[in-house]
Amino acid sequence: MQRRQLVLYGAAGAGFLGLTLFVGWWRVDGPGAPEPKGQRPLPLSAMEFRLTDHEENEVGPGNLIGRPTMVFFGFTYCPDVCPTTLSDISGWLEELGDEASEMNVVFITVDPERDTVEAMAEYVGYFHPVIRGWTGPEDQIARAAEGFRASFERVPTEGGGYTMNHTASVFLFDAEGELVTMIDYHEPREFAVPKIRRALTEDVEGAT
Repeated sequence: MQRRQLVLYGAAGAGFLGLTLFVGWWRVDGPGAPEPKGQRPLPLSAMEFRLTDHEENEVGPGNLIGRPTMVFFGFTYCPDVCPTTLSDISGWLEELGDEASEMNVVFITVDPERDTVEAMAEYVGYFHPVIRGWTGPEDQIARAAEGFRASFERVPTEGGGYTMNHTASVFLFDAEGELVTMIDYHEPREFAVPKIRRALTEDVEGAT
């Protein structure tokens, strides 16, 4: 009897701990998290930068206005965060079905030294066809990051090489270029996809 009570108490404690961790994630990193003060991205219409997409077209924030937009910063030599996030994004787009074609989805490099137009074209080819790769001069990448309130830094590695630290969240904007929300790294699909649908819905409501 005593042993059975211990098992029941242990199960109840584990359930409570799981619930506590979930609530903590929701408030700190999940959909219920407050936006950091002073870190809200500018509207796309207020940003100024010029880059080149993976098909050698000149692009900038103006190309993103008119459709809901997802933007993610990273680099092609990224060992885990970038391929994981782009795979997640590809899964979200697959779930959206035909609605995916109604969105701009852009991957902006923070490593233009290595991420040429050709490198970006090859890299984004491994993911959903809607995803575009943008690269360009370092000063324009920096201006883009400043507008999105994203951060990145070059970190030396052994042997004289380097890697990049960077913001891992996905920025989600409505068709008018206003921030809807952000999707956190490794955010569960059941939270991420409704956020995207919210941006698509706001697009429809704004057009009526």
